[in-house]
Amino acid sequence: MPMNRTYSGPSDLPTTLPIFPLAGALLLPGGQLPLNIFEPRYMEMFDDAMRGERIIGMIQPAEGADAPAGERQPLRAIGAAGRITQLSETGDGRYFVILSGVARFRILSEVDSQKPYREAWVDFSPFPEDFVPSAAVPTKQRTELNNVAFFLAQALRLEIARNDVEAMPDADMISVFAMIGPFDPAEKQAILEAPGLLARADLLLALGEVALSRALKGAKPLQ
Repeated sequence: MPMNRTYSGPSDLPTTLPIFPLAGALLLPGGQLPLNIFEPRYMEMFDDAMRGERIIGMIQPAEGADAPAGERQPLRAIGAAGRITQLSETGDGRYFVILSGVARFRILSEVDSQKPYREAWVDFSPFPEDFVPSAAVPTKQRTELNNVAFFLAQALRLEIARNDVEAMPDADMISVFAMIGPFDPAEKQAILEAPGLLARADLLLALGEVALSRALKGAKPLQ
């Protein structure tokens, strides 16, 4: 989804972000993450973001699972900032949101705030590659990714046409595959922390092949 604002480097982004901890959520630079927002604290977060820079920091809990409401669990060190490119009211007290990934960040420290949601001082400078166009994935590797993604989708009983997989730009295909694949939170974190698109493609292919092998052998229940 195109953005009305472009970001050419770390200085274009805020130094503090509202932080949305969510286990298993993966937002990659250039990717998109759909969210259903219903908790009052997060609805307030998105209201505030819409009045400001429209940037949300997505990050995973360090323990790999969401904490009960009211608990402030430890967080992973690295997350990804996304711009709100769609927000709609559902009519039943929820927001449907799409975040478009901008760049990864490293948490420096949390902000001492009275707001119901968490905020943190962040640093985007360790990830300059997120602000430049990604190199293309080599044709052979892209073909292998297409095959693994398509057959894994079939094993997961997801209705995805092979032509649709093949037609996606490299970054979009990798983002979608990483989100829908049966990868655990630690594997998704590793995909996020891969240094660039080519390294991310390598890792995703390896994880996808393992997941496909498990699915075909029935060694692990599909998620």
